[in-house]
Amino acid sequence: MRVCLLYEDIERNNREKYYDTASIVKDLGLKSVFGAASKRLIYDRNGELQKSDDPDQYLSETLKAVMMTPLYTKEEIAFRQEMIQDCLAHEELTRSLYEVSKSMLRRWSELGRVPAETFQQGNPQAKLLNDIIVLELFMNSLSKVKELLESADDLTAKGFVTLKKEFLESYSEEREQYVKTVLEDISFYTDGVSSEEGPRKVTKPRIVLECGLEDGLKFSSMKLEEVSSAKSKYYKPGSTMAMFKDIVDSRTPDSFSAVNDIRVGEQTKLLEYTIVTYLADELKGFMEEFNTFFDRLKYQMAFYLAAVQLIHQFERFKLDWCFPAVCERDDLSFEELKECVMGMGIQTKVIGNTCTFTKKDLLIVTGANQGGKSTFLRSIGIAQVMMQCGLPVCAKSFSSGLFPRIFVHFTRREDSEMNSGRLDEELGRMSKIVDEIGEGSLLLLNESFATTTEKEGSVIAYDIIKALSEAGVRILTVTHLLSFARRIYEESKAEAGEKIEFLSAERLEDGTRTFRMIRHEPELTSFGLDLYDEIVG
Repeated sequence: MRVCLLYEDIERNNREKYYDTASIVKDLGLKSVFGAASKRLIYDRNGELQKSDDPDQYLSETLKAVMMTPLYTKEEIAFRQEMIQDCLAHEELTRSLYEVSKSMLRRWSELGRVPAETFQQGNPQAKLLNDIIVLELFMNSLSKVKELLESADDLTAKGFVTLKKEFLESYSEEREQYVKTVLEDISFYTDGVSSEEGPRKVTKPRIVLECGLEDGLKFSSMKLEEVSSAKSKYYKPGSTMAMFKDIVDSRTPDSFSAVNDIRVGEQTKLLEYTIVTYLADELKGFMEEFNTFFDRLKYQMAFYLAAVQLIHQFERFKLDWCFPAVCERDDLSFEELKECVMGMGIQTKVIGNTCTFTKKDLLIVTGANQGGKSTFLRSIGIAQVMMQCGLPVCAKSFSSGLFPRIFVHFTRREDSEMNSGRLDEELGRMSKIVDEIGEGSLLLLNESFATTTEKEGSVIAYDIIKALSEAGVRILTVTHLLSFARRIYEESKAEAGEKIEFLSAERLEDGTRTFRMIRHEPELTSFGLDLYDEIVG
């Protein structure tokens, strides 16, 4: 039984994850996104936030796994976005499908979720008992899923509509009733007598066989006519009703008594085991068909539940969000794009940026220190990764091309063991990126090669960025290497280069940072004296 809620026609795509996902998560601060999505927000009747639940680690891990595996086409992204919209409109259904599958798998693990072959050397009766309990667990859980899907009449997402149709066909009313009837008939094999005092129910088997008799009273042509479980009241030994029942039973004695004859009792148990095994095996095909259904349902619903909870976190911190649009690869446009990690982590208002870049392959951001350049770069990187897995982004609008291969190179702290200097470490990481990167990739550089002299760092940055840009790599870089930025700017003017964009962190005349990026040619200062005057003064 397929689920197909992440991809339209397949359960799970075998595509590669981003190169060096650990760096993407670390440099873009995505761990905070995973954590926020793992918490359910609880509101009172007045809409006031009461609390947030403890984080669900599985939601966090699933969101990370899905986010680090990009989608390739506009249609795939639209499929996910449509699913998230339906999940928002049916949040209780989304949560319930996740909880049902989660509960079922947890119980199955407690029962010993292992292949049947491992029981062959164990107790066959114990194995049969476990098989029946698991079958009952499957039936009850599938019936809950069926009830949930049937109650949702207005599902519109293609993934949900297909799941509902295929599930109700595979687990039809007739099939559900058949499985339920068989399990009820053999329930005597798993039921025990309650330990509570007073009237109780005792399950007794009724097995009807049709067979012929050969010479020597040997059975032949045996046929199973009926198996059922009859429940009767339990009476405490010595009570009036128990004695009355004994009198009635004595007047209609059994031809063979499993109580009075040990041999008959042993044969009865063997017969019960054989018949119940036969009937349970009849349901094995049913179980095999749904064997991985709940694993898939849990994983895929975990992503969508995490998406819903992440959107609630955006709304909690009053962050505008939208579903991004896919455009040409060398275009990028957004309105009031905000860095959501900062937006969910601080109590002050986050400044958004609005930009439009058409037919640009290289974006260079310079300007005042502490002007929001790195935050701006992260906001684009986070939005790109979120868009490429179908998630909404923190902006009023956002459109970008698709880059199945994204690379990040952010400045790092010095090696704590002093095995290498910061420049060596930076060059080592860049060398590995160059080995993997190719045409159609996206590279985010944040203050790279600033760990050496301005002159040397500018030469290194120019050589690497120029070569990668000419090789068809789209590059967004934040830099304080002003000689490098100025050199690129002068060359672009001389060559009438239209594929390079220059932005600067806005600084007012009095030194105030607005944290907005504006189109501006690179200047030969980062206005570090502003910070000196502010701190020392």
